[in-house]
Amino acid sequence: MIKFSEIPYTRPDIDKVKEDITKLTDELKSADSYNKARDAFVRKDALERHVESAATVVSIRHSIDTRDKFYDDEELFWNRTMPELQEYLQQWTEALLASEYRDELAEEFGEVVFINAELEKKSFDVSIIPLLQEENDLTTEYEKLLASAQIPFRGKTYTISQISPFKNDADDATRLEAWKAEGGWYKDNQEKLDSLYDRLVALRHEMSQKLGLKDYVELGYYRMTRNCYDRNDVEKFREAVQKYIVPVADGIRRRQAERLGMQYPLSFADNALMFRSGNPKPAGDADYIVEAAGRFYDALSPETSEFFRTMREGELMDLLSTEGKEGGGYCTSIHDYGVPFIFANFNGTQGDVEVVTHEAGHAFADWMNKDRIPCQTIWPSMEGCEVHSMSMEFFGWRSAEDFFGKDARKFLYSHLADSFTFIPYGTMVDHFQHSVFEHPEMTPAERHAEWKRLLGIYMPWLRLDGEIPFYSDGMGWQRQHHIYSFPFYYIDYCLAQTVALEFWEMTQNDYDDAWKHYMAYTKQGGSKVFTKLLENAGLASPFEEGTIKEVCRKADEWLNAFDLTGIE
Repeated sequence: MIKFSEIPYTRPDIDKVKEDITKLTDELKSADSYNKARDAFVRKDALERHVESAATVVSIRHSIDTRDKFYDDEELFWNRTMPELQEYLQQWTEALLASEYRDELAEEFGEVVFINAELEKKSFDVSIIPLLQEENDLTTEYEKLLASAQIPFRGKTYTISQISPFKNDADDATRLEAWKAEGGWYKDNQEKLDSLYDRLVALRHEMSQKLGLKDYVELGYYRMTRNCYDRNDVEKFREAVQKYIVPVADGIRRRQAERLGMQYPLSFADNALMFRSGNPKPAGDADYIVEAAGRFYDALSPETSEFFRTMREGELMDLLSTEGKEGGGYCTSIHDYGVPFIFANFNGTQGDVEVVTHEAGHAFADWMNKDRIPCQTIWPSMEGCEVHSMSMEFFGWRSAEDFFGKDARKFLYSHLADSFTFIPYGTMVDHFQHSVFEHPEMTPAERHAEWKRLLGIYMPWLRLDGEIPFYSDGMGWQRQHHIYSFPFYYIDYCLAQTVALEFWEMTQNDYDDAWKHYMAYTKQGGSKVFTKLLENAGLASPFEEGTIKEVCRKADEWLNAFDLTGIE
């Protein structure tokens, strides 16, 4: 097995790639039998896998160290190249949609290939190539800005990830000071953050206008492959969140304030502390967490055991927070080698454990479907992918004592509580983006005011008193990198969390049966649209108001009945 450090990188001959795509497109058009059309289809997929693998290796190595000049230059190369390739891939897509063998291809490879191809056709034209290239450069600039953060705190400097443990510290003074230090860095970079987003909003709106669309919301939905629901469905989901989930989440925060002996509404800093004695912490360091994850996956199933062993032996996880490293975490796929890769920033908090369940949930789904053709059907659309990850977090409860030791009970309570309080936040992120792109003329000050307004609707438990200006003045959205880099990729988490809570309820009743449903869902890869994947696995749709109402009722009952005796 090749290790990630041994994977070679050579920049492909892009002119040759363009030539090859054109030849394959011509072969598909001229095919006089299904076998010839199928052969072109399969070879085009192999070519696309190879090109994407090269770009992915660059992206991973660049995110591990944004200061590495070679991979920084290669990242800029791919920022310009991928939009150029889209012109040739679009010609392939048009030929595919017009093929006389469309029905046969759909029967063998799935109708979703053609559903998604229709969305691809609507979201691209050669006229927007320069805008796509500029968008890539701006998002890279934003990510590099965050990766470069050096936050002074008590005589030392920290990255955004490294200061996070202090933001959760049980000592009130330390916690508040850390929030102010982090917020101060963002405030110091306010002009740059505002300018970057101004340019991103303007060019994304321009893209939508060049494509003849109403606004970027419409284009954003196409680009996110919303293939079975629209903005009206999302609006109804937001209404259900406000009606059912916000009151439950508010109750959680009120009990939290009482438990901490804090004033309600809570300050941003106090909101981050679940227990007076401190938030749950892993029972060991990064190596311990990975070992515990190995025990969890070995016990869960033969498939997960083999999968996680491959991840470890292949060095397919980069987990520690280091200088120059991008923030956050992700999972991606290196098609040429049939392996996923997990990127993270461990910082000694509960989130470290959630990486080896959440991101590994993505990776396991990739592992199970790595041989699917075309490669676009390895993964479903993003809300479907997030079901893999957020649900795997709940299966991880079985190993809570191994992961957290004496803090296991703290973890169980806070994880479910956080799952509920997250949904209003995530829904607010989506609502904010709708507001911005429906009104692209907004000034930075108007965007901050809109975020502050939405905080009052979705997170009424937060006190906006100016104690931490960056947050209380409505600027906190600027730390959410999805808003800059992946527009409209956030409601996906909320839809998936609702489904994950279905899995949580199943695990409370019959863990083994819940796992069967999970595998039934996961084995489908991206072969169907999101709602069909759920239906096939015996799961309810998050777009049904009754689904949200029921998961709220069950979780609220569990949280209210949870015995916190002995936990301060």
